[in-house]
Amino acid sequence: MLLTLYFLAWPVVSAAVLLVLIVTLWRDIRDARATGKSMI
Repeated sequence: MLLTLYFLAWPVVSAAVLLVLIVTLWRDIRDARATGKSMI
């Protein structure tokens, strides 16, 4: 039972982490464009 919950939960956790990274990157790109700075 616990192993089944683990296999069902890790994709949700991984998707949440990926979503946080994408949102943060999008905000950084938006802020860089607004201020005229380069991301690199």
